[in-house]
Amino acid sequence: MFVIRCRAFAAAGRKLADLHVGYESVKPYQLKAIENPEVPPNWREEAMKLTKKGDAMIYNDWLTLHGLSPEAHEYRLGNRSAPAWVIDQYRVDRRNNDRDDEIISDPNPPDDEEAIVRLVGQVVTVSVETMKLIRSLPELKLP
Repeated sequence: MFVIRCRAFAAAGRKLADLHVGYESVKPYQLKAIENPEVPPNWREEAMKLTKKGDAMIYNDWLTLHGLSPEAHEYRLGNRSAPAWVIDQYRVDRRNNDRDDEIISDPNPPDDEEAIVRLVGQVVTVSVETMKLIRSLPELKLP
């Protein structure tokens, strides 16, 4: 029985490795994009944020991504959920140095304006699938 359980963990480990290493090729989670008709279309992201319920991500004034799965918040990267990690890592950062020059860190790729929206969906997919795999593991009782 112990060997069977170990095989389940090994198989899950392979699936997790494939999922996480190949996150850029996973199908994005089906989030519902709600566009604000009062704001011109704009794929540019400056600083995303989660709604209070955590079921949606406010991408910018024009776009909100609804339908974040609770499982996406259960999978943790350090001390935060995967959606919170994306929000933290993918924001425009402007800093002034001592010479009055502005240094800008901008995650918006100039050649693919929808890349960050796609990334959000992919991260949610990876998070949800990771939690499904973890929950499917048998209880491990060491001999």
